[in-house]
Amino acid sequence: MSHQRIIVAIDGPAGAGKSTIAKSVAAKLGFVYIDTGAMYRAVALWSLRAGIPETDIHKIEQLAAEAVISFEAGSERVFLNGEEVTSAIREPEVSAAASKVSAIAGVRRAMVEKQREMASDGSVVMEGRDIGSVVFPDARVKIFLDAPPKERVHRRHRELHRRGLPADPNGTARELQERDHRDRTRAEAPLVQAPDAIYLDSGGLTIEQVEEQVLKIVRERTANGREYSR
Repeated sequence: MSHQRIIVAIDGPAGAGKSTIAKSVAAKLGFVYIDTGAMYRAVALWSLRAGIPETDIHKIEQLAAEAVISFEAGSERVFLNGEEVTSAIREPEVSAAASKVSAIAGVRRAMVEKQREMASDGSVVMEGRDIGSVVFPDARVKIFLDAPPKERVHRRHRELHRRGLPADPNGTARELQERDHRDRTRAEAPLVQAPDAIYLDSGGLTIEQVEEQVLKIVRERTANGREYSR
């Protein structure tokens, strides 16, 4: 039986639960979890630290190409140029900048290249906005994870609260609306459900139930899960 690497692509809007599900599914399958959003956040963090205005697109594209971004297997730690930036990239200021940085064509091209490189080493679970549509259009498993707007706002609010960050429900709803609009309308790789992706609404489901459904899809699309290499 041929052992080949499997790519599980999970796309969807902010607050749909992609990170939580991707992490747990990767752990269950023994695949590497790659949070593409963290990669854009890392570029945003570097550009903020370097004092580069968001209008200087050429400079930001250069940073994206030069950035060395890595993930630690079996953990959620993210490294930028050898420095751990796991919590730094989650600051609200970085989140806002990341949404703008990720709309820059050259930045997306640089990140896509890095993402494809990461997946060439073995089986991965990758989540983002354009994994099934742009990064890996040939991925065997594609899932578009969604949830009702109200539930996404609630989850995002809870997440900010858990991290001890100030959170106002109206502000959170506004921020998500703006991010959705930017993600769906940008010219370069907008948020879109790939034609062959399976739509999964996580509204009203527990994390375990969503995880179970995703694992079932993986099994069905990969010869009952037998043909993957770790």
